Amino acid sequence: MKFFKPGPKSGAEKIAWSGRIAAVQPRIRLLRSFDQRHHIYQGYVLRIEGTCGDQTGQFLIAVGKEANEKHRFCVGMQLRGFSIPVSDPRLETAGLYKTSGIKVDREAQGRLTSTPPFHGVPPDLETYRSRGHRRLDARTYDSTCSTCIWGCRMPVEMIIDQWNPSQKRYRFETFCYGPKSCPPYRAGAKRQVPGRKGMSYTEEDWVDEEATSHRGPDD
Repeated sequence: MKFFKPGPKSGAEKIAWSGRIAAVQPRIRLLRSFDQRHHIYQGYVLRIEGTCGDQTGQFLIAVGKEANEKHRFCVGMQLRGFSIPVSDPRLETAGLYKTSGIKVDREAQGRLTSTPPFHGVPPDLETYRSRGHRRLDARTYDSTCSTCIWGCRMPVEMIIDQWNPSQKRYRFETFCYGPKSCPPYRAGAKRQVPGRKGMSYTEEDWVDEEATSHRGPDD
């Protein structure tokens, strides 16, 4: 799936956008340093089908946790607001952030699905943190999970040499916070993290198992 991403703008020029929410997912950044990892829970990402500036299509908008607490975003809502292009696309899945002036034009209509992909109002960020995640195959994410509230595509910042933190690489990884019994779920290949002097760390299955061991199959 390709999304419209606005080009660089001077200063903090805001872009007006409006449209229908097609997906809501958590906005989480992952920091890796060999076998160590740290998550930064920043807010939420809205996939909007509508108009952004003078272009029409699909685009991703980053919003804060307070905005979700206030508006309770979910698929089908019609809304509008203002955002600016992200300053570093390596650190964001969204094309726009620093969102303000959100107005809901129409609430979601009809019943939301109770089967995957799940389209209800996403939980608070602490719930995501406490649930833990499992790696999710990128192709499965793209084909099935990109609109699910339990799916997440994270920007990953990797410190290659802890003795020289300026040596970094960037990529994106997909994860699932949803029920462990979810039928479409596929883990995909184990992920490798590059290290200093050509070394690499492979994140084995036990990492995911440990992170979600407190949950039952349907939790």
